[in-house]
Amino acid sequence: MAPVDFQPISIAPILSRIMERLVVRQFLYPAFLSSSPESLVFSDQFAFRPTGSTTSALVWFLHAITQLLTQHDYVIVLALDFSKTFDTVRHSTLLDKLAHLDLSDHVYNWLVDFFSGHSHCTRFESKMSSFTDISATITQGSAIGPASYVVHASNLVSKTTGNMICKNADDTYLIIPASNHHSRIAELDHIHSWANHNNLRLNRAKCVELIFSETRRRLPFNPTTPPRYFSRRSPPLRFLG
Repeated sequence: MAPVDFQPISIAPILSRIMERLVVRQFLYPAFLSSSPESLVFSDQFAFRPTGSTTSALVWFLHAITQLLTQHDYVIVLALDFSKTFDTVRHSTLLDKLAHLDLSDHVYNWLVDFFSGHSHCTRFESKMSSFTDISATITQGSAIGPASYVVHASNLVSKTTGNMICKNADDTYLIIPASNHHSRIAELDHIHSWANHNNLRLNRAKCVELIFSETRRRLPFNPTTPPRYFSRRSPPLRFLG
């Protein structure tokens, strides 16, 4: 019998993956559901949570629109898109938000260690650049990455009372009733400022505005051009990708 050549298998990546899942399920998810500081809101996020899903996001979104239409002539929905969301999350900003969650010190220290000590370089043919520390990005395919983005986006809230935000991962929808139509620009300026502070950028080419109204009612508000943050007003809306 010919000898069998066994290749060594590193179990470090497997153990790391298991550890990530344990941290998310045993510590981060309970922290989302427990009492959190007012600056961090998880009730408007429907992705990467134990009680969330795209179905629940759709149900909540349609329920919010139909309920508002019983009291208002129309409802404005601003569909927002952030460019390369997972690639631009700054570690220092994320860890500052994680520090406000109900996490034990050893779990928080594990998260600090998880996002620290990474670097990258560029190699072309026989030349290689020097190593540069990685201070931003969360791996979308990892176990810890999606839950980390939920924390990162948790302090993005509406500025005006009566307006609402619906999030499903990085898909963000701002809902504005007719009585608050004047707040559109202020809300967008607020979101633009939040994005800049959190190292994100609004992709204006993919941001659209949609106005919901009942066909039996006359639409009293119909501006000729959409807000300056948008390239177009779109009758169809692709919801949640």
